[in-house]
Amino acid sequence: MMQEAALFEYILRLSDDSLILGQRLGEWCGHGPILEEDIAITNIALDLIGQAISLYDFAATLEGQGRNHDQLAYLRYENEYKNALLVEQPNGDFAMTIVRQFFFDAFRLPLWEALMQSPIEQIAAIAAKSVKETRYHLKHSSEWVVRLGDGTEESHQRAQDAIDHLWRYTNELFYENAHDHSLHAAGLVPKLEIIQAKWNQTVKDILAEATLSVPAHNWKFEGGREGRHSEHMGYILSDLQYMQRAYPNMEW
Repeated sequence: MMQEAALFEYILRLSDDSLILGQRLGEWCGHGPILEEDIAITNIALDLIGQAISLYDFAATLEGQGRNHDQLAYLRYENEYKNALLVEQPNGDFAMTIVRQFFFDAFRLPLWEALMQSPIEQIAAIAAKSVKETRYHLKHSSEWVVRLGDGTEESHQRAQDAIDHLWRYTNELFYENAHDHSLHAAGLVPKLEIIQAKWNQTVKDILAEATLSVPAHNWKFEGGREGRHSEHMGYILSDLQYMQRAYPNMEW
């Protein structure tokens, strides 16, 4: 039972990250800087929502309380969500959205690759499907980081401003607690220090190519993994949960 509780929390974090970032990216639909990019961002949002559904389904099985993916996604209070603060940050300008996505993609790709080796069949299967999508996501976001950073003076400055602002939220991606340590000991999930090393290298390489700088400050804003969110989270949930709370138990 203890291991199931630990695994439920672990999967919930993955689910919530995908759901909230997918919701954020969905706000760009119809507002992208060019038509091609409008479609690309919307497709990435749909990929993330699809990942969230699969993860919530597995989480519901682990929980064993009869809830389904809709209930886990739409009918929890703010402090019950375990997503990282990074993914709930406002879209801002295009550079802010791209840098946020790049930081997340650089984390998620090595994580999915490692989870493909999990002895838990459901996790390995979800990871195998998600890794294909995430490779594209990282290619897309990293190419835009380079394009913006090595572009005009204004695009370079906007990209650097986004990096400087969002950097403080990246450390939380590698949060671990006693539940994570128990899952590591059982060989079910990878240690995030391994993922962090790969993230650091990817970020370093892409920022160097983009002529952008890693921030000198070491500010760390955390709390999302423990249910303590920024002021932005309530506004996201008011939009995300509206239909399900206005029309309980509705289905598409």
